[in-house]
Amino acid sequence: MLTLCVFSRGKLGRYPPWPGKIVNPPKDLKKPRGKKCFFVKFFGTEDHAWIKVEQLKPYHAHKEEMIKINKGKRFQQAVDAVEEFLRRAKGKDQDLSIPESSTVKGMMAGPMATFKWQPNVSEPVKDADPHFHHFLLSQTEKPAVCYQAITKKLKICEEETGSTSIQAADSTAVNGSVTPTDKKIGFLGLGLMGSGIVSNLLKMGHTVTVWNRTAEKCDLFIQEGARLGRTPAEVVSTCDITFACVSDPKAAKDLVLGPSGVLQGIRPGKCYVDMSTVDADTVTELAQVIVSRGGRFLEAPVSGNQQLSNDGMLVILAAGDRGLYEDCSSCFQAMGKTSFFLGEVGNAAKMMLIVNMVQGSFMATIAEGLTLAQVTGQSQQTLLDILNQGQLASIFLDQKCQNILQGNFKPDFYLKYIQKDLRLAIALGDAVNHPTPMAAAANEVYKRAKALDQSDNDMSAVYRAYIH
Repeated sequence: MLTLCVFSRGKLGRYPPWPGKIVNPPKDLKKPRGKKCFFVKFFGTEDHAWIKVEQLKPYHAHKEEMIKINKGKRFQQAVDAVEEFLRRAKGKDQDLSIPESSTVKGMMAGPMATFKWQPNVSEPVKDADPHFHHFLLSQTEKPAVCYQAITKKLKICEEETGSTSIQAADSTAVNGSVTPTDKKIGFLGLGLMGSGIVSNLLKMGHTVTVWNRTAEKCDLFIQEGARLGRTPAEVVSTCDITFACVSDPKAAKDLVLGPSGVLQGIRPGKCYVDMSTVDADTVTELAQVIVSRGGRFLEAPVSGNQQLSNDGMLVILAAGDRGLYEDCSSCFQAMGKTSFFLGEVGNAAKMMLIVNMVQGSFMATIAEGLTLAQVTGQSQQTLLDILNQGQLASIFLDQKCQNILQGNFKPDFYLKYIQKDLRLAIALGDAVNHPTPMAAAANEVYKRAKALDQSDNDMSAVYRAYIH
């Protein structure tokens, strides 16, 4: 009987069952304490996760039931991948059983008694990915397409590239095993990104004091256990580490240098982490004034959107005080799936602008392709289906195309902010005499979209610049 393929809910709760197979984990990856679980690789993706034994179901016994429940194309593609795996295994006459263990024996009397395991001595499974690259899965074809994370990037890796040290830090928030720092945390700015970050900090047990220019936005977090700060200066003076996430360079400077600003609360030992996406000159200026007062500074802009912020799946790009980066470990684990330390102040700002330049340019190209399909009599949905089957397939592509096809431009990443990032990336290129013609062209399209009152819509609303 097949025992490698399972349907699993794991710690995922709201996620539908997904076909996978039990594989051997890397030698350096420890099993979660106190949990009877197996390491599962999911079909149709490179996601991996530790799954409790009581949350595993035999594939054959439940396949038809789950296919009826899950109508999405990606789920069907995962099932197809299972069947292809079975055909190949049968052709090679492979033994599909896995070693019996005390964990398995212990569950035989429970609901999974029909899950028959056969003792077998096997070599480590070759396709257990030692790097655990994180991907997201689509689980529905309904109009409101939902993407959720199944696993987080687990393995620590480090490389030296000249003077820049890059380190990907573990995030264990997915299974609730983050040990919160005993330091008092402050957070300034409760916009699309900041709100999700603060929510996850609180969920993981951090002591958080919040401030926002519009005070009403603090109310929900006060109800969740946060404390209220009356001014940025007060938050910084009463907290050990204060994070800030605001919209642009001007807002970042005003927050620090303005009346009752961050700088007024800085004294020796106080820590300030700016998570705003700004230019390197701005972040360098802020670092200098913070350090001049005896404070410690780290820049830590984040790559992601509102949904990833809410899910605690952001990518954090940090630079500056390495010791402060390490002190922020539990906070970064709570809010993100991966963090990178990029060396001296300014490096994270530059990298973040490059990342958003690529993303913004790609979004404009997607919109251009969909409008060209429309005016030439081609089906936009068919174009999306073709793209989703090719090398460009990605969560970002599918999400943004669905926004356009449904005419739903509720902001997940404000159009005005991606245009701001394109403008700053172009300026970064100008500063080093590097051409950025693709970004410049995309920037013009976003500027037209802003002129059409799309600033406060999602970046996918750049589509409207092509149809007006």
